[in-house]
This record gives sequence, C-alpha cells and structure tokens, in this order.
Amino acid sequence: MSGISVFLKPENFQRTGAFKIRGALNAVLDMEPEKGRKGIITASSGNHGQAVALAGSISGYPATVVMPENASRAKIDAVRGYGAEVIFCGTSSRERIDLAEKLCRQKDLSFIHPFNDPLVMAGQGTIGLEILQDLPDVENVIVPIGGGGLISGIATAIRETDPRIRIIGVEPEKSNSMYLSVQAGQRKQLDHIVSIADGLKTTIPGSNTFPVVQKYVDHIVLVSEEDIRRAMVQLLERCKILVEPSGAVPVAAMLYHGKAFEGSKTVAVLSGGNVALDDLKSFLN
Repeated sequence: MSGISVFLKPENFQRTGAFKIRGALNAVLDMEPEKGRKGIITASSGNHGQAVALAGSISGYPATVVMPENASRAKIDAVRGYGAEVIFCGTSSRERIDLAEKLCRQKDLSFIHPFNDPLVMAGQGTIGLEILQDLPDVENVIVPIGGGGLISGIATAIRETDPRIRIIGVEPEKSNSMYLSVQAGQRKQLDHIVSIADGLKTTIPGSNTFPVVQKYVDHIVLVSEEDIRRAMVQLLERCKILVEPSGAVPVAAMLYHGKAFEGSKTVAVLSGGNVALDDLKSFLN
C-alpha cells in the first residue's frame, strides 16, 4: 500500500503493552536498593507510569505516578493494577513533571524521568539492537517522538553500529515540539497541545534527548490526526494488531508520506497498544 518493504516492531506486545518497561526497568535496576526502598516516582500520561509501577513491583519499591487529569481510564487502572499510587495534576507534561520533582524533593524519593534520563534512553535503545539483530540490512527505521527518549536510544544504538541506516522521527502536527526545536536549532516549548496521541503530547524536548536527535535523526515527518486514525484502522484491518494512536504514527508516515522511503527496507516501531475501548470506538467512528 505504501510502496515500501515494511517490517513492524510490535512493542505493543511488550509487558505493560508498550516499550516503556525497557527504560524504566533499566533505571530502577541500576538504583541502590536502600534508595529504592524509600520509593520511586514518575510523571506520565500512562505507559511510562505502568512501566515504573511494574518495575517497582518487581524490585519491591513503592511507586507513585503523577498522571494528567484527563488520562485514559484504561491507563489509570493499569497503573493502579501494577501497585502504584496515582496522583492527578493538570493536563500538560510540564505540570505533572514539576509536581513529581517537587514530591521527590519533599519525600526523598527517586525520580524516574519519562524520557530525559540516560538510563531510560539506554533501555529504550535495546529496541535498536534487536532490529539490527533481526534485520541487519534495514535501511530506514521510523520511530514516534514525544520527549525523545525512544528515538534517542534507538538512534544511538543503530547509528553507532551502522551510520548508513536512516532514522526518521514522526510527530503529530499538533504536538511537534521536537520538529520545531530541530528547525530552530534550540529547544522550543509548546503552550497548547491537542492530539489523540496522548503518549506524544510533550511540551518541550528533553535536554538530554534533543542533542541526540540533532546528531542522529535524519528527518522528522509530521502527520495529521486523521492520518493517525486511518493508520490505526489499517493496522487493525490488515494486520489484526491493536495499536494506540502514539504507536500508529510511523505507519501513518509510511502510508501518507511514503515517497520519502520508497523502495527501501523499512522498520516501523509500533511503540504501544494501550487504548481504552471507549476511545477506540470514538477513533473508529
């Protein structure tokens, strides 16, 4: 359909339903147990929160997750199901990160940043290593961008191994802080974000992730909300795979902006599949 030789990396089949467990567990397992037992905390729209909750459960550390007031009910229930306490704050990534960092200082907790942490970035990079192991002649790897942790880890692992492989990032048109930052040559902040891709609604790229994107990412594609919805439907109908909006953006880029990759062996990273059934019904309608 896209004119590309396409391979899918289905992180929606991962534990917690998304790639986030890789980075969260890497960060938590590196922690001094005495520190971890005081408690860990993060800020998340859902997927990273689930990962930190599970990592805390595996390690025996009490976990707290600061989530937006409009978070998906499915993601809230999952975070609590993995044993974490949930605190609600605002609707933007900046609001919940600020509160998590404040609680971290007040209660002497360990903060696991959702993307701007070298250990988290390195954990996500294992996806890149697996892609190279399974498909060493890959030419393009297409990755969703929120704060940049996923694409930073993957891009570093792949480009440090084979600099000929192209790394393409994808953002929603209405949540494009990384795209604007790369265009400006410095981190740019968005004041308002409206997108069905809740996992990619980041107001400003990370201070650690942005330089990596500048160094290793070849191109950033923007996709519309309608592109994302149509990609979700295609994945359901043609592949029988349920992918959340944030995870569908690479497929949206291939289907509706595929000329940039034509004739290439391309991997699309499906970053997650955590979508509430009510939201899915709305997207399909």
